[in-house]
Amino acid sequence: MNFGAGIILVNSNNEVLLLLRDDNPQIPFPNQWDIPGGKIEEGESPDVTIKREMAEELGLKSLSDFRLFKIYTSDNLTDFIFWKRINLTPEELTLSEGQKLKYFSLDEIRKTNLAFNYNQVLEEFFFEVIKNE
Repeated sequence: MNFGAGIILVNSNNEVLLLLRDDNPQIPFPNQWDIPGGKIEEGESPDVTIKREMAEELGLKSLSDFRLFKIYTSDNLTDFIFWKRINLTPEELTLSEGQKLKYFSLDEIRKTNLAFNYNQVLEEFFFEVIKNE
């Protein structure tokens, strides 16, 4: 079983920050949009993974006050999905993994095939969290 952690970063316009994965055929879902996150390393808790991954991938050194949305389990992956409302400017972030960052509205997300079945996750997020805020 693999363990991962991802974070839905949503701005005040209810747009989600997505990362375009590297165009490398050796990785899963090359050249597809994804939520930021990564693999939980041995001895790490999911929230520590998010803090580490955001520092490594986006240069966000002190991400805090994020909340657990849901834990998704499939045959070979347990994925901890967190969320945080935050206004970031993609151009100001230091992207060290992936090709680029971009904000997507729910309508744009619905027209884009996301990595790791995150379309379903984001549909649930908008329905269960954003709609009830």
